Amino acid sequence: MTKYQEVLTFIAIILTHSHLIHSFNLHPMCSDVFSPSITPNLHPFIRRPLSSLHSTPPHKSQGVAKTGSTGAVQVSDTAQDLGLSLGAPTGRPTGGHYLTKGGVQITADVTPLKFSMDKKDQAGSAYAIEELITSLDSSLGVLLQSSYEFPGRYSRWSLGFTDPPLSLTGSGRNAEIRALNERGMVMLEAARVAMYKLKDSKEVIEVEESRSENEWQSPSDLSNNLIKVKVAGIPPPGTFDEEDRSRLPSLFTVVRAIREEFGYKSPDGQLGLYGSFGYDLTFQFEPINFKNPRPSTQRDLVLFVPDQVTVVDQDKRDAWVIQYDFNVGGRSTQGMGRTGRKEEYGGGEFEKRDTPEGQFADAVDKAKREFAVGNLFEAVISQTFRESLDESNPPSKLFRRLRKRNPSPYGFLMNLGEQEYLVGASPEMFVRVEEVDNPDLKRKALRVETCPISGTVARGADALEDAKNIQAILSNEKEESELTMCTDVDRNDKSRICEAGTVKVIGRRQIEMYSRLIHTVDHVEGYLRREFDALDAFLGHTWSVTVCGSPKAWATQFVEDTEKSTRAWYGGAVGLVGFDGGLNTGLTLRTIRVKDGIAEIRAGATLLYDSNPIAEELETELKASAIIDAVVNSGGKEDEDQGGSVVIKGENVGEGKKIVIVDHQDSFVHTLSNYFRQTGAEVKTLRSGPETLKYLETEETNIDLVVLSPGPGNPDDFGLKDTMDTLTRLKLPAFGVCLGLQGMVEYFGGTLSVLGYPMHGKPSAITLQGSGGGLFESLPSTFDVARYHSLHGTRSKMPEDLDVTALTGDGIVMGIQHKKLPSPQYSSTQRASSRALLMDWPSLRTRLER
Repeated sequence: MTKYQEVLTFIAIILTHSHLIHSFNLHPMCSDVFSPSITPNLHPFIRRPLSSLHSTPPHKSQGVAKTGSTGAVQVSDTAQDLGLSLGAPTGRPTGGHYLTKGGVQITADVTPLKFSMDKKDQAGSAYAIEELITSLDSSLGVLLQSSYEFPGRYSRWSLGFTDPPLSLTGSGRNAEIRALNERGMVMLEAARVAMYKLKDSKEVIEVEESRSENEWQSPSDLSNNLIKVKVAGIPPPGTFDEEDRSRLPSLFTVVRAIREEFGYKSPDGQLGLYGSFGYDLTFQFEPINFKNPRPSTQRDLVLFVPDQVTVVDQDKRDAWVIQYDFNVGGRSTQGMGRTGRKEEYGGGEFEKRDTPEGQFADAVDKAKREFAVGNLFEAVISQTFRESLDESNPPSKLFRRLRKRNPSPYGFLMNLGEQEYLVGASPEMFVRVEEVDNPDLKRKALRVETCPISGTVARGADALEDAKNIQAILSNEKEESELTMCTDVDRNDKSRICEAGTVKVIGRRQIEMYSRLIHTVDHVEGYLRREFDALDAFLGHTWSVTVCGSPKAWATQFVEDTEKSTRAWYGGAVGLVGFDGGLNTGLTLRTIRVKDGIAEIRAGATLLYDSNPIAEELETELKASAIIDAVVNSGGKEDEDQGGSVVIKGENVGEGKKIVIVDHQDSFVHTLSNYFRQTGAEVKTLRSGPETLKYLETEETNIDLVVLSPGPGNPDDFGLKDTMDTLTRLKLPAFGVCLGLQGMVEYFGGTLSVLGYPMHGKPSAITLQGSGGGLFESLPSTFDVARYHSLHGTRSKMPEDLDVTALTGDGIVMGIQHKKLPSPQYSSTQRASSRALLMDWPSLRTRLER
């Protein structure tokens, strides 16, 4: 077999591997990409014979399968088997002495706290939490509280603190690490060591220390007890692997260094960096052009390291307080007071909203024009509503109202200092990471999970109306398309950093019910590759497609160009970066940002081509209404009673082969590279541009295949003619995917057209022409796909040199192949150039067990 034949063979096996064929649905991205439609993947460690699988009935069919299933293990049962925390404390620790990676000695002392739901019981846990909530009006600190349960996903718990000794804040590429009391001065020495390590490695370019000569004067004297850091810039695209983008210099470089300096394995899991991550942090990962000016007071990152944490586990009916002492360089915090500064809350003036009535609907029309030409598939735009507050309506009262009216898995109250507070009841997990034993990987591995939410309907007046509304949302194709695209992008985010074959959809279109809204939710997991950690998982998902859109890079630029004000914390995340290597974060949604006495409530809507502009504007008002109500209406009594995956090992037909994927800023690139890796091939992903072409020039003798990825826009946006010139001149085998297909069509003299109706997440039947060019000959002649594209190769103007190998029922070209360029029987020394399989992207989403 020639080298060229080998390349085609292993691509074919990706597509035709026996365990991939189950109601094989191709899923085209931008131009005509192929992939199976999402169905819940078999959960890790669940075994079910193929004979138990059956085809899904048509969408509107009334048929319901009554036989054939042997049953499946519930995700909640698997979560228990794996020992997953569901975000909750893992049980009362015993305390002890620990040595961190950076040589810091930590002593943890645990004091039991009486579990009680009676807030008047001053010795009980409910009273302790309420006191903490009240103190956050004037003291720096964080309360995280889950008051929502979902099997295998969420449980009920609370933890929080005030008067932390150390803070880490950042804006742009500047960070500050500040001692907030005398104890923080001891800890600051460890931070200083960590920052100079970063300077030695050139990840930061400036480290400036500012200290008082008298060490520590008073809790109000903070100006001379800090370290300022300037992070290095990002190298140009194409000079690094896209999988390594999360390791580029950013504020997270500083976060990672602090975590490593204080990092240690312990059974308590409560020590770490708590706080908020702003929306603009994503631009350290994927820069855009700013349109809205950033306020000089805007902070992108505020995190605290506590030295005392109150923990309540409602499920286990247990509570405790854990206190930490630190010894750095022979100096200890033992015996020092746990003190902090006070900053009384005050009110201010306000403007009612940032987007005048009707203008949001105009922005929806603008988005629909972008969808029509394929620049976007989905966009999430938002608007801000404002109300004034005064001293009688402090953040603690807002939190108590919101907690009572909107129980959620990610409730939070944070005093960030500088008269800024966050009060939230977010329904959506951002990223959660914890270490578990994975028998298929035969090692401990970091499990990363997310729960994308898309699809919203109002609660009914009673259970019967709820059921009617649930039926309506589950049968709504637009809502299904929204969630499909969100989860497709989420899977791509995980594929960047996860072990091949471990990214799984373990829950599909599940119903979560909140006080005023019903959502459809997917549940996705993966297992990180050894070289990545929880912060890679966090950065790899910034931000969730449910708050920006798809493709992410173009969607975030559209958001920036369209919205009337900066998002600040909205669409970012809140939570914990654990010193034990774990992570638990929720999206900053359903959140009140209080700044200088002004309450800001921001709400967004997910837009598709099908969107109704007026309805989308009303949806943002509905989402904001419950939060606004908590600001303006006390409603009487305000305080409330407290309420794994299987690694599929296919044939290693790609072993020994090197593939370069040219990334055109698409949201599914890493899913594609993940599938190629599963063949055993070495895959390198590079962002398109001059540096990538230089790399192809220097490495061409070592490259077996170049994959031209999907992407938004059109081929000229990415200079695909130059790429094709390089490939044909170097005679490198090429596999065109979506935008790559379109670029090849134009390169060989064809033309592109725009569909009358963009097919974004919409189903169609695809029919192979002849044998499908030989590559798809073992597939059925006709099969269903979920499509993502607006542009397509015009069939009537297809060059004579190109054979059409796949069509939709209405004649849209889905695959082509060159007739005249060298065929597989040429010798391996003659590299075939463009007998590229110009079939659209085989994303092959659903993975089944043998």
